[in-house]
Amino acid sequence: MNKSIAEIKMEFEQAEESQVDILCHAYEEDSRAGVQNLVKKARRSQEALKKERERTEQLKEFERKYEHLGYVCGIDEVGRGPLAGPVVAGAVILPRDCQILYLNDSKQLSAKKRDELYDIIMEEAVAVGIGYASPARIDEINILQATYEAMREAVGKLEVKPQILLNDAVTIPEVVIPQVPIIKGDARSISIAAASIVAKVTRDRLMVEYDKLMPEYGLASNKGYGSAEHIQALKQHGPSPIHRASFITHFC
Repeated sequence: MNKSIAEIKMEFEQAEESQVDILCHAYEEDSRAGVQNLVKKARRSQEALKKERERTEQLKEFERKYEHLGYVCGIDEVGRGPLAGPVVAGAVILPRDCQILYLNDSKQLSAKKRDELYDIIMEEAVAVGIGYASPARIDEINILQATYEAMREAVGKLEVKPQILLNDAVTIPEVVIPQVPIIKGDARSISIAAASIVAKVTRDRLMVEYDKLMPEYGLASNKGYGSAEHIQALKQHGPSPIHRASFITHFC
């Protein structure tokens, strides 16, 4: 007796990746429209996965170019533009045979996908370092210097010393490790993309915690950026301890 469409659907859902093609061949002669739809869906998923693997391999161009030197570390920052909260830098060393898919510039990913990838990165990375520069420090030395400081801290927190740094568009002063600045690096290097995600998720989670203490600013949703609602709250309530005084002179 033929299996029901529900049973076949369950087979596809529970199949390992290596079994999907076998299932497609097994059911491609089944004339039922529901079964054909399942086969087509599985084929599309296979093709999408193939394209994602190809994209991910392209993201390894710089890592392959410099891996002969030793450990390659990607560095990126998040939070240079907000009115409140710290700037956060991530430094990530991925394994040479890294198979993590869907890594990309954190701004191109949904919050759910960033959270998923953050957990995978933290589990599979050779080393991860995270650096911070507080709002007070940003006011003291300016946002660019504070960003460099956070990046140096992130590198300093790595448990494994890298031999080369891949940076998103900048060269960090006072760092003796060789550096390669890459324009739009978070979309061109798998290591910088991973660092971008780590920094973004870390900062976003921190802003959600600040929101619990100061809900009037809507920090959980605006993450400290200058949304209309945030600016209105700033005018109404005045600055909080985590607002950057040098950034809010137009509003307070």
